Amino acid sequence: MNKTCLECGEKIVGREDKKFCSDGCRNAYNNKINKDSTNFMRNINNKLRKNYRVLSELNIEGKSKTTRAKLLSKGFDFEFFTNILQTKTGNTYYFLYDQGYMFLDNDYYMLVKKDI
Repeated sequence: MNKTCLECGEKIVGREDKKFCSDGCRNAYNNKINKDSTNFMRNINNKLRKNYRVLSELNIEGKSKTTRAKLLSKGFDFEFFTNILQTKTGNTYYFLYDQGYMFLDNDYYMLVKKDI
């Protein structure tokens, strides 16, 4: 049985379960499948990554305080987060994966990190 590469169509030589003729073809095939399908998705994912980097940079200890101005100066966008956590005490935390923040008084924010 002659198998052909899923990316380029060349004949595959080697193991029976091989799907690609080279690492280059395997990478190209997977990059096509896994790329963000639209500009809209790509832009949102970039904003989420940026917000995550900002929180990680400001919250090295796992729990800290910062100001709204400092977050904004680093490019943080408050419209983009991955989930919301409501505590039993009524506090609302906004999370980007494991990095979160909660509004305090006077434009201060508590930054926290979830233990995974």
